[in-house]
Amino acid sequence: MKKRLFAAVTVASMLSASMLLSGPAVAEMKIKVQSSSKAGDWAHRFMNDTWAPKLGMMTSGNYAIEVLPTKAVVPHRETIDAVANGILDGDLNAVSYFAGRDPAFAIIGDLIAGYDTVDQVRTFCMHGGGKEILQKLYDKYTKGKVHVIGCGPYAKEALVSKNKITTVEGLKGVKIRSPEGLAAEVFKRVGAAPVSLPFSEVYTALEKGLIDAADASAFVNNEASGMHKIAKYPIYPGIHSMAVLQFIVNKKVWEKLGPEGQSALEIWYSAAYDAMRREADLQDREIAEGYADGSDVTVIDWDQAERDKFREISVQAWQDFAAKTPLAQEALDAHMAFMKKTGMLK
Repeated sequence: MKKRLFAAVTVASMLSASMLLSGPAVAEMKIKVQSSSKAGDWAHRFMNDTWAPKLGMMTSGNYAIEVLPTKAVVPHRETIDAVANGILDGDLNAVSYFAGRDPAFAIIGDLIAGYDTVDQVRTFCMHGGGKEILQKLYDKYTKGKVHVIGCGPYAKEALVSKNKITTVEGLKGVKIRSPEGLAAEVFKRVGAAPVSLPFSEVYTALEKGLIDAADASAFVNNEASGMHKIAKYPIYPGIHSMAVLQFIVNKKVWEKLGPEGQSALEIWYSAAYDAMRREADLQDREIAEGYADGSDVTVIDWDQAERDKFREISVQAWQDFAAKTPLAQEALDAHMAFMKKTGMLK
């Protein structure tokens, strides 16, 4: 009896030692997603280093997520095809990148100069009809192979510039990096010359003089990427963009997660982006304040009258863009209904 007990204890000890040496159990499912940010960006570090590990903690190690930088697997405009076909499990990409497929992507992806705060856009996306429009788009363009978990911006973007631009008139002739679609259309209407480039190529384009300014990203991301070393007249707070990022996953991956895994992923996403937008705002403010005294960087804050003028031009662009397809009109109608419901429009 003692020998059998000793043998059992010995085997148990060996198993325990083996488990300790081999580390934690491998996650039941690892979800690989591609983002719109570069590996060195503040946003990418925040998501991959700070928040990706939390999904495993939330699910006792059953699920894990890996956030890959832009273009790690496929070009930035091809992620939705990669998700639909199972090459990627999902993406955390900018919705407006897909405006070439349907202008509705542009209207959901960034209603240029439309909202005052990030929270307003996030609320529209998650509770005011935005997510549902996005799902309709993916049902159409991926034949139901993609599930939309959520959408929303995390920052009101700054605008980096090598020139001092203080008015709408000052945008005339400026070569400006802009996502294709609605943003590009608005910049054209004020006389600028938009150039479509992924965020990862903005610094080099500014450095080589291929562009003069850029609708790029949050002030903190622009700073982390070194933009202000060569573009010394950033406009902050930004005049235009709150780029909406989506979280989509392959439909089969979503179904495989089951109710518990689905709920965990939804909660993880909401918490991660709530945290990121608050942290980004604090970082933006701190960096901008740091340039206030004795710096060769001049932060430009447009007068409200110029901001209103820019918005008036943008409204006409929204309406013209929405008229292009039924889903684009439905997307703009959803925005208008939300704005009226929340008192932003009469």
